[in-house]
Amino acid sequence: MQFTSVQDFLDHVQLELDANRLVLPTLPDIALKVKNAVTDSGISAKELADMIVTDAALSTQIIRVANSSAYRGASEINNIQMAVSRLGNNTIRSLVTSLVMKQMFRPSSKLLESLFRRTWEQSVNVSAISRALCAFVPHLNSDEAMLAGLIYQIGKLPILMLVETIPEFRNSPTRMEKLLEKAHPAVGKLIMDAWDFPANLKPVASEYVNFRYDSGPKADYVDVVQVAFLQSIAGTDHPACRVDCSAVPSFTKLGFPANTEILEIEGISDEIEIARSMLS
Repeated sequence: MQFTSVQDFLDHVQLELDANRLVLPTLPDIALKVKNAVTDSGISAKELADMIVTDAALSTQIIRVANSSAYRGASEINNIQMAVSRLGNNTIRSLVTSLVMKQMFRPSSKLLESLFRRTWEQSVNVSAISRALCAFVPHLNSDEAMLAGLIYQIGKLPILMLVETIPEFRNSPTRMEKLLEKAHPAVGKLIMDAWDFPANLKPVASEYVNFRYDSGPKADYVDVVQVAFLQSIAGTDHPACRVDCSAVPSFTKLGFPANTEILEIEGISDEIEIARSMLS
């Protein structure tokens, strides 16, 4: 099997999906239940807590996050209902989805282990920076920004599962890397449509590499993730380092000159570490 272009590969992806030989990643059940429940504005903190408490590991993480410096109140949280009451339904929805996503970045074989691990680590880094950047765009929600950062490379997961069966990619790490970078935004769009994500998050996985993206005068989650991504790769050999940031509207919409060292801004590093600790 030979692919002469990225489009050839994307056509192959669609054929595999249509034939049910490739399955797009799905959110874990608990994330889906919480997501659906929160859309019902009448759900109580107790009802939501009763749903989350069925997953002991997730409950522990939620309580830990509720007691973290990002959310800490006057008293210590020691049960999941208190955590839900403190954080609120919308924050819980974003946090639950974020905290369970690590389960999806597990390889099916040793061959892909390092690529899955690197993709997750990159996603956590961009997620943490995205959350910190929300301090400069108060009309956006920091927890949604954190989730947006985690999903920006979600399109890589089915590609990794598929290329494992294709020798021309499996035996050529360089070709695999190039394919991952070029094809994952289009596959990410398929996943966002399948997951029925909120409209404000859906474009992130496909548009963050569109450096002419401009949805209007106010920054959105694509803008935040795009700036976070470009900052995260600064000084590396990633092809996107060649982008002229002065021509990227997202920097202006977030209020930054293109040459700003965002990670050097006072307090940003601390906020990034707080977000990283939530996802560890």
